Amino acid sequence: MNDAPEPRAQRIMVVEDDATVRDVVARYLERDGYQVTVFDRGSDALAAVSSLDPDLIILDLMLPDISGIDVCRELRRTSPIPIIMVTALGEEADRVLGLEVGADDYVTKPFSPRELALRVASVLRRASTSAKPGVLVTDGDLVVDGPARIANLRGQQVGLTAREFDLLAFLMSHSGQAFTREQLLDQVWGWSFGDHSTVTVHIKRLRRKVEDDPLQPTRIITVWGTGYRYDRKA
Repeated sequence: MNDAPEPRAQRIMVVEDDATVRDVVARYLERDGYQVTVFDRGSDALAAVSSLDPDLIILDLMLPDISGIDVCRELRRTSPIPIIMVTALGEEADRVLGLEVGADDYVTKPFSPRELALRVASVLRRASTSAKPGVLVTDGDLVVDGPARIANLRGQQVGLTAREFDLLAFLMSHSGQAFTREQLLDQVWGWSFGDHSTVTVHIKRLRRKVEDDPLQPTRIITVWGTGYRYDRKA
């Protein structure tokens, strides 16, 4: 007889002020086996994060009290919880800003609840599985531990989102090889579609975290007319 406890359902926090959208999203996610908690205000969601310990947050950009951008920025000060930002169609600048402050993915309204559920599954899978590299990938004082999903720079852990980690691990394991933004979307995140600015934003965020001077990078290099390449320092 197997007395091992059943794994707990993954917890999703939905922060959305539109009651109809909130209800539809919650029902779809619950049907897929997730435990869902909903909020209509950003401040209430922030206050509940510690006690609920969600595995992922779906965060609307426009909230009645504080913006989703500010909620995401506050969360990123202390937590790598995966965040999917929900934005209105046409708000490209806001989507890019959401990625810059730490969102892992975004969907635009109007969206299919099924599409959102697939995005949730994809982000959670990326956050929980090992990176493609082996046990360790090192470059001098920068060490990426694939199975543990931890990056250390000069002995200090680097706070990376799931997508940032995947991108860094991939580039380091293919050092010296240039990739287009389209190739990175496909090979790192498995997207056959998507805004190429997503890659640009994540490269910018990575440079802030692993480069001595993000404006003059020596590790993550721009290959003009192509995309990006990782150059080892050591």
